[in-house]
Order: sequence, then structure tokens, then C-alpha cells
Amino acid sequence: MSEMMRETMNDKVYLVTGAAGFLGGTICRELLESGAYVRALVLPNDPARAYVPDSIDVVEGDICDMDSLHRFFDVPEGVEKVVMHIASIVTVNPEYNQKVMDVNFMGTRNIIQMCLEDKEHTKLVYCSSTGAIPELPMGQAIKEISHYTTETLKDCYSQSKALATQAVLDAVERKGLHACVILPSGILGPEDPSISETTKTVIEIIKGEMPAGIDGTFNLCDVRDLAHGAILAAEKGKDGSSYILGNDAITFKQFSKVLMEESGCEPIKFFLPVKAAYVLGAVMEKAAKLKGSKPLMTSFSVYNLARNNVFDSSKAKVELGYTTRPYEETIHDQVAWLKAAALI
Repeated sequence: MSEMMRETMNDKVYLVTGAAGFLGGTICRELLESGAYVRALVLPNDPARAYVPDSIDVVEGDICDMDSLHRFFDVPEGVEKVVMHIASIVTVNPEYNQKVMDVNFMGTRNIIQMCLEDKEHTKLVYCSSTGAIPELPMGQAIKEISHYTTETLKDCYSQSKALATQAVLDAVERKGLHACVILPSGILGPEDPSISETTKTVIEIIKGEMPAGIDGTFNLCDVRDLAHGAILAAEKGKDGSSYILGNDAITFKQFSKVLMEESGCEPIKFFLPVKAAYVLGAVMEKAAKLKGSKPLMTSFSVYNLARNNVFDSSKAKVELGYTTRPYEETIHDQVAWLKAAALI
């Protein structure tokens, strides 16, 4: 480590995994704007590294590789480390995937181990997902829980996040780890160069490539609000606490209407009832399997719209000062960014 690096680090460094991703990148930009020293862990040969600001101290590595994590965590003695663990594999395929488990669960265990090596000078904020919380019946707002398990969870991604979340909370209780957990719902907004699933959906609607919608709901947060919430968790989050970072639920119809108003696109003319969508999704899955292609709709994608998407963020609002902006503002800014990036 260079002497200049030691001097600019001062007494605190933010270590951000997933810094080349949508949320991680937004967190890095906000931290840089505040004058913080930021170090990012980026996969070797990751094309998304091109989107990481030059002023960030980049370490090439993998959360599944302890040697690279030792390089990532190598800071001068006495410097406070704030670890923002955002990296994960996000998938809409519900089937078991060992790679997803290796990265999301085992990789998080590696991060925990590294934090414990200097726990008196380290604070961990782990980015989980509202998918890690069991669904409640319609009409009941979903809140944080005290113990996370894979029971009742319908997909591998959510299961991996539940296991990782509980590993963090166990390390707090049993080993004195200083850590809290954030549980974002869906993510929406500008500056998504890797094109997440939600941004892909927005582009498809604007381009008229989505023939029909589904009579269901989303719960989507502005990526900038989530990033600020994550940083607030680092500053104010209580050890062993988890915080839902959600928004108001919005129907697919309402969402497409706002998108039409902000982008000038043609409206989606037809919305399938949920029962019909489930049937069509199952048919599309079977047809795609026979052809070896990717289905336009799956039973799981229908479930995500049909399920209870009402999440209670009041704990984060009270304890962290978490706030959200209107969907109209987020969609306006996302459309402007998509146009500037020549993606629509």
C-alpha cells in the first residue's frame, strides 16, 4: 500500500463489494461525493469495471476467494473499516443453483470471517433482500423477522439470502460482530449500465416489446434512496438489527401508466388476470424447454407479481431516517438516463 493511499484513507475506509453493480455503484458515488475513501472489490476481467469511478481504489478479487479478500481488507492498523457487502448473484430462475449458493451464502460467510479478524474496528452492512422474509397473507404488511430460514421460500436466490442473513445475525450474537442487515425490495432508477431485470422490463415496455401485462403489483425503490439507506445503516444501524428498505406497492397498471406519461410510449393495452397468467406461464415454460430457449413468462415471474408485495419500512424510517421519493420522479429520471444512454 502506497504512503499516499495511507494518508488519503484517514481514519475510515469504506470497503464495497458489488461496486460495479447497480446498487453498489450508486453507493460508491454517494460516498465519493461525501469525501469518503472508497475501496471496491471487482471481479477480474469484469466488463462492468469500466463503470467504476477512477477515484475509487479497486481491488480485483472474488468474495469466494480468501486470498483476494485479504488484499481487499488490508488497511493500516487502527483504520476503521465500514464493509458494505452488496455483491450477489441475482437470478429470476427459482431452481436450485450451486453457484448462487456459493456466492450469496458462502461468500457472505467469508466476508463475516474477514470482519471478525478485526471486529473492534469493523462495521458490516449486509445487503439481503425482502425475498428472504416469508410472505404473509394479502392485507398484512410484511415486517422484519428475528430468525431467517429457507422454509416456505420459493426460490434459490431468496433461500441463499435467508441463509446469509442468519449467518450475519448469528455472528453478531455469538461472536460479537458489529453488523446490521438491510433488506431492499425491487430496485429502479437511473445509472444501471449492466441493465438489471427491472431496467430490462422498463425498456421492453417503452419499446412496445411487452404484448401484455399482468394484473399484479411491484414494490420498487429508487436506487438512490436504497444507496442512501445503506449508508444510513452504516452510520446508525444497530448491531443485530435488520431493516426493510421498501416503497409503496404499485400495480403493474399504475406503473405502466406513469411510464407512458414520462416516456411517451404506447400503453400496454391488455392485462392478464393472475390465474390466466399462471396457466400461460406454465405453457410458455414447457414450450421453451422443448425449444431450448428462454420463456417470455414463467410461473415464478407471475408469482412475484401476484404475491403480497406490501413491506413495512417504518423501522428504517424511524431508526435510520430512511425516505423514498415518488415513483414519478424515479421513472422520470430513469427514462432521461435511458435516452441519454441511447437505450430507448
